[in-house]
Amino acid sequence: MENIFSDRISDVPRSFIREILKVTIDSSVISFAGGLPSRKLFPLKELQAAANKVFDEDGYDSLQYSTSEGDQELREWIADRYRRTKDLTVQADDILITSGSQQGLDLLGKTFVNEDDPVIIEEPGYLGAIQALSLCKPRFFPVPLSADGIGLDAFEQAVRKHPVKLFYCVPNFQNPSGISYSEENRQAIGKILKGKKTILVEDDPYSELRFLGRMQPSFRRIIPENTVLLGSFSKIVVPSFRIGWVAARKDILDKLIIAKQASDLHSNYFCQRVISRYLKENDIDAHIAVIRDVYGKQRDAMIQAIREFFPSEAGYTQPEGGMFLWVTLPRHLSAMDVFEKAIGQKVVFVPGDPFYVGKKNVNTMRLNFSCMDEETIREGIKRLGNVLKGLM
Repeated sequence: MENIFSDRISDVPRSFIREILKVTIDSSVISFAGGLPSRKLFPLKELQAAANKVFDEDGYDSLQYSTSEGDQELREWIADRYRRTKDLTVQADDILITSGSQQGLDLLGKTFVNEDDPVIIEEPGYLGAIQALSLCKPRFFPVPLSADGIGLDAFEQAVRKHPVKLFYCVPNFQNPSGISYSEENRQAIGKILKGKKTILVEDDPYSELRFLGRMQPSFRRIIPENTVLLGSFSKIVVPSFRIGWVAARKDILDKLIIAKQASDLHSNYFCQRVISRYLKENDIDAHIAVIRDVYGKQRDAMIQAIREFFPSEAGYTQPEGGMFLWVTLPRHLSAMDVFEKAIGQKVVFVPGDPFYVGKKNVNTMRLNFSCMDEETIREGIKRLGNVLKGLM
């Protein structure tokens, strides 16, 4: 049969994580695969109360079509929080509400990237960004990460040699590695991009989940004209509402709004109103403090179990926040082979392959510590350690 599908979809990979989640329907499987918040920490009763008030007070209006930019009250809350917690000059009119930050990536790709345009991504990089931007068929230039951020020599060389359209990064508790860019690394990136047209996309879903160390400055402070911010309520309130946002300068936001209108007109307005009501009537900082405490303990439990049960040759990151850590195995081991064996022991993770462009059978893997309790983490790492020792 003649191929009826577009060229743009032909080379876009499936989401490896969405496929893995099918395996975890079995409740006996311990999963470190998904980037899932802990369901036990969702503010269920508070959201239920907020939804009831939206129905009671906003009534029919909350069920109507709305503006593409999003709920004004919610945008004002986001802008105010940027000013209070990160000392950033952001106005409500700088913000576009999106269907999760994943849609923000999709809109940025549609707005900026033509086929074969150069785009810099981290290596390893967030697979959701690789998947979203792949639809635009760019030329990816992966730049390896170090312990304190992007590899500066390779980054500068890529920017100098190519008219880079976008640089996509997750500078706080990066997905998948868990590393954070140091202030020195951020300032150096700012110097490299100063005067360039390259747009730096700062995806920041995790910075509120810091349980060690100190906050680093946003690129919006370092190179404000070049920086577009992505944010989300998925990790600090609830993911199923799919409420995220983009913050950008006016000329960029105007184009993103057009792309948004062509995509879905506007994000779920009822859920925007519920989130806004929840934020108005509850102490979000107290809620985030609980999340930090739980995730910090689960991170410590995972690191302790890795030290106890993994072969000594395995390296791992020690994130100061977020939801993930990154394991590097001995070179002769393929994480995909480990994954196949691990399924038999009813434990799963994400092999490193989908976090790279053009690399297969790598010796790295991502482990999520946010959605399992400490006892389950210990048992899962023990099972995984037994698999690794058997393969070695």
